[in-house]
Amino acid sequence: MKILLVEDEVKLGDYIKKGLIESGFVVDHKQNGLDGYHAMMSESYNAIIMDVMLPDISGFKLVKNYRAAGHITPVLFLTAKDSLEDRIKGIEIGGDDYLTKPFAFAELVVRLKSLLRRSSQSEYLSNQLKIADLTLDLAKRTVHRGNTSIQLTSKEFSLLQFMIERKGEVLPRSIIASQVWDMNFDSDTNVIDVAIRRLRIKIDEGFETKLIHTVRGMGYKLEE
Repeated sequence: MKILLVEDEVKLGDYIKKGLIESGFVVDHKQNGLDGYHAMMSESYNAIIMDVMLPDISGFKLVKNYRAAGHITPVLFLTAKDSLEDRIKGIEIGGDDYLTKPFAFAELVVRLKSLLRRSSQSEYLSNQLKIADLTLDLAKRTVHRGNTSIQLTSKEFSLLQFMIERKGEVLPRSIIASQVWDMNFDSDTNVIDVAIRRLRIKIDEGFETKLIHTVRGMGYKLEE
């Protein structure tokens, strides 16, 4: 399980990161809001632990913008702001849980694992991803446009899943390479362009509504 921790207090952040790693998690620690937001929007995480009072931008604002972009990754707010109004605000703008400082590390782990369980159950119950007339079934590993079945390779399925989970976002080639192929992007390599071209033929050719779009000089996006 990969966790994003956004916490500007260095000692506390190091303490949380060390404890989570010892608990079996992979942890990406960012010490300010802008770095945290870039990570949220460009990487895939199982959960996010977000401080509210960051030096450059409020954690509340980051999560509000994150939710507005359509992301559903569970978020646990971690903050010294313990008023009822702050807790209500945190949940209303898209937080899934709220833990106030100081806290017991054991409670943080319990709450985090609870969020991850709920998220996994939700994904299992809703295992279809859709955009326009395109449906991707995660459990059955099938793809349809309307009533037409589309046969994809395993890597094409992973690529399409990644794109549909981030529909509407411009996805740079470097991000696609790292997230789908688990490799560093080499500008001299056209593997991403070739893969997108093959996927586009299967997904868009013969259909009036085109879903895979090239954003010149930036990358690709899946959008109706």
